[in-house]
Amino acid sequence: MIGGKPGFKTNKKPLLITDTILRDAHQSQAATRMRTEDMLPACAILDSIGYWSLECWGGATFDSCMRFLDEDPWERLRTLKKAMPNTKLQMLLRGQNILGYRNYSDDVLDKFCKKSIENGIDVVRIFDALNDVRNIKQAMKSVKEYGGLCEPAMSYTISPIHSEQYFVDLALKLEDMGADVICIKDMANLLLPIAAQSLVTKLKKRIKVPIHLHTHNTTGTGDMVNLMAALAGVDIVDCALSPMGNGTAQPATEPLVATLKDHERDTDLDLEKLSEAAKHFRSVADRLFAEGIIDPKVLQVDTNTLIYQVPGGMLSNLISQLKEAKAEDKYYAVLEEIPRVRKEFGYPPLVTPTSQIVGTQAVMNVLFGERYKMATKESKALLRGEYGQLPGPVDKNVQKKVIGDDKVIVCRPADLLEPEMEKLTAEIGDLARSEEDVLSYALFPQVARSFFERRNAREKGELDEETIAVITAAVQESGSKATHPLIRNSGGSYQITADIPAANPMTRNCR
Repeated sequence: MIGGKPGFKTNKKPLLITDTILRDAHQSQAATRMRTEDMLPACAILDSIGYWSLECWGGATFDSCMRFLDEDPWERLRTLKKAMPNTKLQMLLRGQNILGYRNYSDDVLDKFCKKSIENGIDVVRIFDALNDVRNIKQAMKSVKEYGGLCEPAMSYTISPIHSEQYFVDLALKLEDMGADVICIKDMANLLLPIAAQSLVTKLKKRIKVPIHLHTHNTTGTGDMVNLMAALAGVDIVDCALSPMGNGTAQPATEPLVATLKDHERDTDLDLEKLSEAAKHFRSVADRLFAEGIIDPKVLQVDTNTLIYQVPGGMLSNLISQLKEAKAEDKYYAVLEEIPRVRKEFGYPPLVTPTSQIVGTQAVMNVLFGERYKMATKESKALLRGEYGQLPGPVDKNVQKKVIGDDKVIVCRPADLLEPEMEKLTAEIGDLARSEEDVLSYALFPQVARSFFERRNAREKGELDEETIAVITAAVQESGSKATHPLIRNSGGSYQITADIPAANPMTRNCR
């Protein structure tokens, strides 16, 4: 007993905290638009707080740095590592997709893991949308080989396939594969508090490595989920400093720290230091809000996720698609169609890229008036096994209608890929100054090439500050509708030309 409070014990096991303020918090609320210069003033205080880790890289930040902020993502990582030498830096890696939207060859993935760790990453969280462990095997191997902490993640969802035992069995498999930490990745805030307590309890009985919980607060249950998981013995939870906590982001850090004060799970984090850091990020959030980058909707509780099991970011993408088609009246018909498509596709978790694939196919099924009259190339690829093994059985009639007599892949998809690093190096040529540049080009060819051209022009004095300001303003004003600013020198003038379709909905929803 401490201070006469019954049930508060001296045999403490502090709950460890990963703060996502530098990555998923602003990805979830501000479309990944926080700049490195927004982060640096708070780095010293963040580094002194005592977090288990700070998530600062990966997910959509890599793309957004070059596409929208005119920043080198590798330079951001090096800068943050220099500014926060005492805290583990963490990133999110999409397995064989790395940070892009297709499978990459093993040599590209291996090089990316090597360079990420060399440039400052300590913890690599690795996930596959389908929970196909074949798609994270190489990433896990590479991370461990180069000295990083390997944290494979289980993409949490609800279906007849995804029982508690399913996740216990998956965790055991990941532990056998060499996991240093195992993450429960609840990207849609579907894991409810009582279910979280039960799942964590079962995992702690069977799994020897630490368990790390990642959730959001989209449905308003995130704080309770983290608390119940903490009481059940989870080792680490993700939170976000309050200026960008809650809503579609992670539960706010400070309330959990205050709640557990003097409890056996006391985090030992200093609320005054957290408040000092939050003061800085409040000014950043206020600016992003004033610029219209933070939409008030991302701060609201959205219970549709609980009813339809659809992530909040996916809902906003659906609304956008229906508006473009002038079919907003079909919204609830599409919401009802999504679970049907998901079942027929073998119950994939709804996370990038499967959330976009299932959602777009559901929209098409409703708008065309005949189910699967037209199928996207991504739907065909998913049903051909090009993304990996689907969790449950696929509806054979749907599969036949979508892919016809095409052969279904049963091997690891990346086994069909030839090495790519040498070819990519030759393609980008002298525009790349380092292996890091080649990797940027590998993931986002047009975006990276444009970024390198701007970098060269700026260094030669061909791109003045006024032009840069115009470019930056145009990109920021266009917000999520922006494609990518390709700068062309034509008779001494510069133009912003769009050469990538705006239908890439990955900015907020890729977790």
